[in-house]
Amino acid sequence: MIEKEKIIQNYIEAYNQFDVDKMIADFDEFIVFENIQNGETNMTLNGIKEFKAQAEQAKEYFSARKQTITSFIQDEITAIVEIDYYAVMAMDFPNGLKAGQELSMKGKSIFQFSDNKIVRLADMN
Repeated sequence: MIEKEKIIQNYIEAYNQFDVDKMIADFDEFIVFENIQNGETNMTLNGIKEFKAQAEQAKEYFSARKQTITSFIQDEITAIVEIDYYAVMAMDFPNGLKAGQELSMKGKSIFQFSDNKIVRLADMN
């Protein structure tokens, strides 16, 4: 059980450091990633290659970003992590967010494991 917490902490640290290779170090080759906003899935990535490509692209969106774990609950295969999220936008976005604008929100990430590899990750806010 402690191993899963360490794996997730490594992922969060890597995310905060914009280190994509470290982010995917504990991913299963067939990882499924979902981003869910307001109950609707707006992105699904299948496999480590798709995730890595998206994560590399997303680095350009932020001049700073930080996830802080506020709650951690786990069972044998799933960990639910509540996070405080902070970011500074690096560019203007079609939704009205502007470069330099700060973004703060609370979210939840659900990690599913198989053999100490992350096989599914869902980010929700």
